[in-house]
Amino acid sequence: MPNHLAALAQPSHLHLLKGIRRGIEKESLRVAADGALALTPHPETLGSALTHDSITTDFSEALLEFITPPVATPEAALEDLDRIHRYTYRHIGDERLWVNSMPCRLGADGDIPVARYGSSHSGTMKTVYRLGLGLRYGRTMQTIAGIHYNFSLPDEFWRWLHAQERSDESLGDFKTRRYFDLIRNFRRHYWLLIYLFGAAPAVCSSFVEGREHSLEPFHGDGHSLHAPHATSLRMGDLGYNSDAQKSLIVCYNDLASYLSTLCAAISRPYPAYHKLGVKNEEGHYQQLSTGLLQIENEFYSPIRPKNPARMGETALSALDNRGVEYIEVRCLDLNPFAPLGIDAQQMRFIDSFLLHCLLQESPKTDEDDYRAVQENQDRIVYRGRDPELQLIHNGGEIALSEWAEKLLSEMQPMADLLDRAWESGDYQAAVDAQRAKVRGEAKTPAARVLAEMEEHGQSFSQWATEKAEQHRNYFLERPLDSAESEHFQQQARDSLQRQSEVEAADTGSFEDYLGQYYAQYIFCQR
Repeated sequence: MPNHLAALAQPSHLHLLKGIRRGIEKESLRVAADGALALTPHPETLGSALTHDSITTDFSEALLEFITPPVATPEAALEDLDRIHRYTYRHIGDERLWVNSMPCRLGADGDIPVARYGSSHSGTMKTVYRLGLGLRYGRTMQTIAGIHYNFSLPDEFWRWLHAQERSDESLGDFKTRRYFDLIRNFRRHYWLLIYLFGAAPAVCSSFVEGREHSLEPFHGDGHSLHAPHATSLRMGDLGYNSDAQKSLIVCYNDLASYLSTLCAAISRPYPAYHKLGVKNEEGHYQQLSTGLLQIENEFYSPIRPKNPARMGETALSALDNRGVEYIEVRCLDLNPFAPLGIDAQQMRFIDSFLLHCLLQESPKTDEDDYRAVQENQDRIVYRGRDPELQLIHNGGEIALSEWAEKLLSEMQPMADLLDRAWESGDYQAAVDAQRAKVRGEAKTPAARVLAEMEEHGQSFSQWATEKAEQHRNYFLERPLDSAESEHFQQQARDSLQRQSEVEAADTGSFEDYLGQYYAQYIFCQR
């Protein structure tokens, strides 16, 4: 691979990096004042969860998801996210937004309300998909929240890189291939993001009610469980890490292999899910299909290649038709110490990390590499803050601290390029802040959570409820001005109108709609 760093460092090329776009998708549970899960429906004043551009729901009616558009700077993305929070808090009454990835106090699994999206075929499909997730994995697991970070480079950058590498591919094929290079390197190294930004070392005991686990009571507190050296329990076997999906080896060597692997997991019946049946005894849909995956979104991956799907189009069809347009990072916990769940410094570090993943050599991988990535994730989740932890690296083992220092050193030139492009020192400061964690000079978010719980003698639920109250006050003290508030109100009205139009436009039966949807996966059999 040519030395792109030297070429990018030329003053005439630095502007290419200013075209990077990033957007945020942030999930948060609505909770009552006492920290218990809210059982109220999605507020109509927030608009339609089916058609609203920036306020929707994930698994549950109580699990809000806020979406920002792709923008040029971390600050712009955070300003968009801040406005959504300030509007939402004015329309959820006395409820709070839970600030942690691991959920609040939960009741019975079946009492967790599944998200509803109206009577249209597309809305029904979204609800049935979630019913299927609850059937397969339990609803409790689906109350976990996180941050998704969307990242793309502009076509001007890709045209420059295309010329640098003298590729004879079309620009679209070149972008797709190089995004998969980025993805493979990300998968090798994302353990570092879990270590640095994991903020979920403890859970409320209600989360594991009736389930096997290896967690320990937190200082005799009967309501809190933890792993002493944990980073992000959300990313472990108690969270988005399915036993059934562990049998799935997804190939990231190229788009065709990726599509083929996931299509097979969707198209072929999986015995345990086939036994459950698509419909229940009353004849109502309880899952979309009996495949290992109902749809591609069910595959729990720390990163996804993406192209915006059009109405009725599958995510895999969008990739097959138009290639990769951006990537979605999915391994980030909510930061309970930041009111928005993420801050500009973390975003700048992630930008530097992703640029490093793109511009470094990225060899093809095999099943052994795939399993090594899974093993490193398991180790970092439960033992990431153990000073003696070793990770799998190049067929052997390496100390976490040694590998982390190596990666941070390799990232420094990326941070320097971004700083030169923006005429700042902010990117290097972001890398330095993370190096302080690796060297033990600053606490990771997970360590801070446990330290504050211990200092204040609080259970996880008490500590998190107090943080939620602090963040609620932060947003309520800064109401939107009348013009901004009216803008959000109009968005809500427009989204409700669009939902009505979608419902009115439906033809045929839901069974027909579902059949046409799944027929799109035929491209994988070419």
